[in-house]
Amino acid sequence: MKVFISASAEQDLLDGFEFYEVQQANLGWYFLDSLYSDIDSLELFAGIHPKRFGDLYWTTSKRFPFSIYYRLADDTATVMAVLDSRQNPVKTRSRLTPE
Repeated sequence: MKVFISASAEQDLLDGFEFYEVQQANLGWYFLDSLYSDIDSLELFAGIHPKRFGDLYWTTSKRFPFSIYYRLADDTATVMAVLDSRQNPVKTRSRLTPE
């Protein structure tokens, strides 16, 4: 399985990096390492997670309170968003559902 990260998901990762880097020096780098490891695991485990918001699969990070939302097509898992699980669910829903 191939894994692709969309531009909006990359921006989510950068936003998370900036947040954690402000909290403590080098914590942002640990955040990125952890989240990229979770995303890399989709090469083996894509498709086993529950679906949320239509055709988007959902899994959580092992170390940080973030959720990874991805879509499967052919032999590719495309990460659509990496969102803080502590945010208002209405904000998450509006980001992930088409209008």
